Amino acid sequence: MKAHDGMYIDGAWRPAVGTDTIEVVNPVDEQVVGRVPAGTAADVDDAVRAARAAFPAWAATPPAERAARLTALRDVLAARKDEIAETVTTELGSPLKFSQNVHAAVPIAVAGSYAELAATHAFEEKAGNSTIRLEPVGVVGAITPWNYPLHQIVAKVAPALAAGCTVVLKPAEDTPLVAQLFAEAVHEAGLPAGVFNLVTGLGPVAGQALAEHPDVDLVSFTGSTAVGRQIGATAGAAIKRVALELGGKSANVVLPSADLAKAVNVGVANVMSNSGQTCSAWTRMLVHRDQYEEAVSLAAEAAAKYGERIGPVVNAKQQARVRGYIEKGIAEGARLVAGGPESPREQGYFVSPTVFADVTPEMTIAQEEIFGPVLSILRYEDEEDALRIANGTVYGLAGAVWGDEAEAVAFAHRMQTGQVDINGGRFNPLAPFGGYKQSGVGRELGTHGLAEYLQTKSLQF
Repeated sequence: MKAHDGMYIDGAWRPAVGTDTIEVVNPVDEQVVGRVPAGTAADVDDAVRAARAAFPAWAATPPAERAARLTALRDVLAARKDEIAETVTTELGSPLKFSQNVHAAVPIAVAGSYAELAATHAFEEKAGNSTIRLEPVGVVGAITPWNYPLHQIVAKVAPALAAGCTVVLKPAEDTPLVAQLFAEAVHEAGLPAGVFNLVTGLGPVAGQALAEHPDVDLVSFTGSTAVGRQIGATAGAAIKRVALELGGKSANVVLPSADLAKAVNVGVANVMSNSGQTCSAWTRMLVHRDQYEEAVSLAAEAAAKYGERIGPVVNAKQQARVRGYIEKGIAEGARLVAGGPESPREQGYFVSPTVFADVTPEMTIAQEEIFGPVLSILRYEDEEDALRIANGTVYGLAGAVWGDEAEAVAFAHRMQTGQVDINGGRFNPLAPFGGYKQSGVGRELGTHGLAEYLQTKSLQF
């Protein structure tokens, strides 16, 4: 798609207030593929004003009509799925097949799920002599990351619209083109002017202005824990609601009763998916001491197959960050069994699929989120030791357990994490996603995701 040189505000593309632009770079060949406006606080203010003006009418729109508009949006996204995939591949660098199967297909499914929820959810119920109403929060400021650029947009915008909220979106500066495509789809689907607005720009400028804006009622942010902490503090000072989906350092626990080869191969695939740029990736594999060396051998063999199958990381800064963590792992004494810090290609922001063995829980690579194709394999003595290691970080976003189902479920119950896959469980757009501890506040997807954008009123009779 051709980049727009303006903002989508109040139902139309309009020039940005300033003249600064952001270059969009293809991480495969490092070539500039487009430019978008670098929005200012003035652009954000225009967008918020439009959203505030549109809110009363959209909030009063019957849920069935909101559902119809969301269904139309899903249909437009489905009709443009190939363009979505090609756009994400261009600006994120993910292989086209992965873009088709994940970056395009998942947001379409999520949009469809919220179209159905808008039509069927009970926005009103009786409790004794009271009527309890669920009403939209108001104007939502949505700030989204680059790793799953369209999915993260839909996971915020679709439930907000289903609830009756209006939205101002500030997408990541690395992947703004698919956000512009989404704005085109919103327009084509016939949503009223001002219900959805798009401002491209830098996080410290446009993102901060959106989070601080006094007429934004809720800030929904996905990104690093450090930035989420700042947004939470800003919102707290204004007594403003937040939904924060932040970092992760997920444990993949392989119990002795597991199918070891399957657990290791799926675990490696999970980490290498999207070049490791997934906050819920199982980046710590925990294996019993009696199976440890076999698991290490299997993981090294599996990782070697991904050398030509994964794309680059998103930009030069991220490449340097991931390579720095690999060097840190070597310096702290972990055993490198696949990959390494050297770039596998002369051009592009590629990182070698990397596996470390002999990782101990206190090592940096076992504690901090790397956000790249790097797996750490840790040894545990018994189940209590595995649980201590699994829960032994500041994060609690996701995880996995492999083994006899009853044993795996019992172990999962004791994990301090918001989502646990049992023996490779599949993605479910109706299941809530979000974290414990420093992995965030609130949930996305399904009815729990819808609830983030609703407030409760009781009428007493």
